[in-house]
Amino acid sequence: MSEHETTQPLEERGSNRSQRPDSAAFREFITSGWGERPPSSALPGPFAPFTAARREKLSALFPGERLVVPAGGLKTRSNDTDYRFRPHSAFAHLTGLGTDQEPDAVLVLHPDDDGGHRAVLYLRPLSPRSTTEFYSDSRYGEFWVGARPTLEEIAVLTGIDTADVAELRDALAKDVGEGGVQVRVVPDADAAIEDVVNEIRATEAAGETDAVLAEALSELRLVKDAHEVEQLREAIAATIDGFAAVVRALPRAVEHSRGERVIETTFDAHARLEGNTVGYETIAAAGEHATTLHWIRNDGQVHPGTLVLVDAGVEVESLYTADITRTLPVDGEFTEVQRRVYTAVLDAADAGFRAAVPGARFRDVHAAAMEVIAARLEEWGLLPVSAAESLDPEGQHHRRWMVHGTSHHLGLDVHDCAQARRELYLDGVLEPGMVFTIEPGLYFQPDDLTVPEEYRGIGVRIEDDIVVTAEGAENLSAAIPRTADEVEAWLARAR
Repeated sequence: MSEHETTQPLEERGSNRSQRPDSAAFREFITSGWGERPPSSALPGPFAPFTAARREKLSALFPGERLVVPAGGLKTRSNDTDYRFRPHSAFAHLTGLGTDQEPDAVLVLHPDDDGGHRAVLYLRPLSPRSTTEFYSDSRYGEFWVGARPTLEEIAVLTGIDTADVAELRDALAKDVGEGGVQVRVVPDADAAIEDVVNEIRATEAAGETDAVLAEALSELRLVKDAHEVEQLREAIAATIDGFAAVVRALPRAVEHSRGERVIETTFDAHARLEGNTVGYETIAAAGEHATTLHWIRNDGQVHPGTLVLVDAGVEVESLYTADITRTLPVDGEFTEVQRRVYTAVLDAADAGFRAAVPGARFRDVHAAAMEVIAARLEEWGLLPVSAAESLDPEGQHHRRWMVHGTSHHLGLDVHDCAQARRELYLDGVLEPGMVFTIEPGLYFQPDDLTVPEEYRGIGVRIEDDIVVTAEGAENLSAAIPRTADEVEAWLARAR
């Protein structure tokens, strides 16, 4: 045997660092002498009536079919360490479960004889302390990651029947076959569960039928119920406080060589303390970095006289997230050209608000904002054509300085309902209960030779979260200053 050969399999070497004892005496000792677990304190979750109603709506779309909605599994971050678990959004929406307690869980809607469905949650049960998992499994073992809730506790919390995930395969295969029950599974949620389902059903049309389920689950979230709106209000309230912390941290950001990181970590620490985490990677883009739409490197300096664009949102324990952007003058006051650009973006946002009324189309919000953007660019002499020509679908010159859309739905995902059909999303009619962003912007790259030098390196975005009501649109994030004068006064108070 050469010096590079070994009898230890490669997949086992990751555990070498732990030096876990494995003697019979150790196993006997560590699995004995434990006290009784405390009695369960589980109570029905306030979300349970709402999730039941959501499952009923889904059930009505697929009578007689078995619907499989996995939470997903743990994902490796590096070697043998995992990212903090977050369940698939469709699973969270239908069960109410969030945070990190149910990796590998699967919600199944089993068809009933009456055309409805019986929901069952398949989970890993709490492992007894007499098992080796308890002390030796660094991914699932209680000694390593804490105790899982029992099946009974999850049943009480969610109002859904529970079963051991070991029973899942047989449950999925029941009555499946030619002329039998059709099975659909949410695609890209859990590859292992998809493999099991595909093996059971063995049909060439599987991908198409699964896509229809994913589409339906997205469209189910287009109109939020009262519980969802309340969760979003909580996320937005926590985000508002996070922005206040960022404003207080601006002087420290100016002093630090990586001032953008000061802003990022200030907000992210707040999100972990007051919520679950951030809903997406915080954008803290100072100076010309603000012209990069998704600047998340956040390693730049924050200089007086420049603007800093902060796009951030707190995700609460239920996994609903806010998504808010403010653009701040670092030393407290806008320059004349900064204020000019900022006011144009604000006016575009206000036009979008006015367009967000029940009965309008989702695309109308963007169109209203773009009319303002095109008009201002024409006024400043930056368009090579008139505003009217630019707004024509064959023109679109103004989009050079705002390539993104004005709005996206918001909820469990920061870009929620992304798999909904175009006719229900972009071309959809606005209804009370829809929650989305309004976020126009103008971004003049530092090397853009089509604009005067005074504009180059300026990026401005103003983003608010709204809910459509019977009367119009309610700005859920209105407590954060929006106008240029309000922003300057806000910064002065913080100092």
